[in-house]
Amino acid sequence: MEIISNNKTAANTAEVEFKNSVDEFEAAVEKAFLKKRKNIIVPGFRKGKATRKMIETHYGEGVFYDDAVNALYRENIDSVIKEAGLDVVDMPNIEVSSVSKEEGVVFKAVFTTKPEVNISDYKGIKATKIVKNITDEDVDKQLASMQDRNARIIDIDDRPAQNGDTVVFDFEGFVDDVPFEGGKADNYSLVLGSGQFIPGFEDQIAGKSIDESFEVNVTFPEDYSADELKGKAAVFKCLIHEIKGKELAPLDDEFAKDVSEFDTLDELKADIRKKLTEQAEAAADNEVENSLNNSIIDKLEGEIPEVMYENRITEMVRDWEFRNRYQGITVKDYLKYTGATMEQFRENFREAATKQIKLRLALEKIAQYENIEAAEEEIEKHYADLAEEHKMEVEKVKNIISVEALSEDIKVEKAFNFVKDNAEIAS
Repeated sequence: MEIISNNKTAANTAEVEFKNSVDEFEAAVEKAFLKKRKNIIVPGFRKGKATRKMIETHYGEGVFYDDAVNALYRENIDSVIKEAGLDVVDMPNIEVSSVSKEEGVVFKAVFTTKPEVNISDYKGIKATKIVKNITDEDVDKQLASMQDRNARIIDIDDRPAQNGDTVVFDFEGFVDDVPFEGGKADNYSLVLGSGQFIPGFEDQIAGKSIDESFEVNVTFPEDYSADELKGKAAVFKCLIHEIKGKELAPLDDEFAKDVSEFDTLDELKADIRKKLTEQAEAAADNEVENSLNNSIIDKLEGEIPEVMYENRITEMVRDWEFRNRYQGITVKDYLKYTGATMEQFRENFREAATKQIKLRLALEKIAQYENIEAAEEEIEKHYADLAEEHKMEVEKVKNIISVEALSEDIKVEKAFNFVKDNAEIAS
């Protein structure tokens, strides 16, 4: 393979012309012939027994050219990219300029390349760290939540249903005195106040008692999922069978022993306060990092190819589907249930994808400016951490993630830490 020319034709675009020699082309044609001959029929020969010359005479000299040219492209494109010194962000547009057994094959490839970006004033970025003060009320709310989670469920028959109760009831819905599909259920369990039903429904059940028949009058929202019910007034005929409530344990030392490793309520409260304080500190650090990230992005200068955003969105869509695989939900299912198009679904990821691409480019540039490198021991530690996280052998992780890719990730991480260490963070 020989590169004929290598020209930057526009921002983030390079055009490379390269050639495979007569001998290389002939070898590729021969390989294509050997691969395909067993399925080729030529009159007068048994299937797969005709010589290459007979096949070319019968079907034309160029019968194997397409396969040969495609093979040459696949075999050589990586070498072309490396030899041309390109940092490519998308597959190239390929044109075969000429092909013949006398001159070989000439390709013209147009590549989208990684953009040249700049960033300045990344030292001394200002940010404010605000840590939430944990109050007695915060601790009490956490205790109340623990009380609720550990409550005993009891049957209630001496009072009407109220917010927080679970009611077991029958219902049937009517629009214009006609029952509608999906509007009926028997022995349905509903937690009042959960917002599971349309607005107004649960409020009208509160105050009703066991064996009481009653009607609930509601209007379906204009954005309701079923088109035939949007904005329609409906009447639900209901009958309550059971009311279940929660019996809360008193907040005392015995409660602390039952729900935690502590012997006293005061010890439990102290632990809750400690954990809430740690969470508040972590949340404040996270906000500072988000602020620094946004500032870094704002300082980035450069023209970024749209394909980089599109490729990142594609990765995020695949990640979404992977995360939802255990629920058996595919992107196709989601589009069907929501009525959204694929373009609308992808658009949900655009803002995050844009920020991620810009931040990565900015941090890579900062790493370059500050001569930040990944030490061998840092690389090995990251491999070990990844192996432990994913319960894999280190060598398997190395087969999946190249040293070059991991090294770049480490440099980006160190570049962000450099920015953070040099930021002016006020409290």
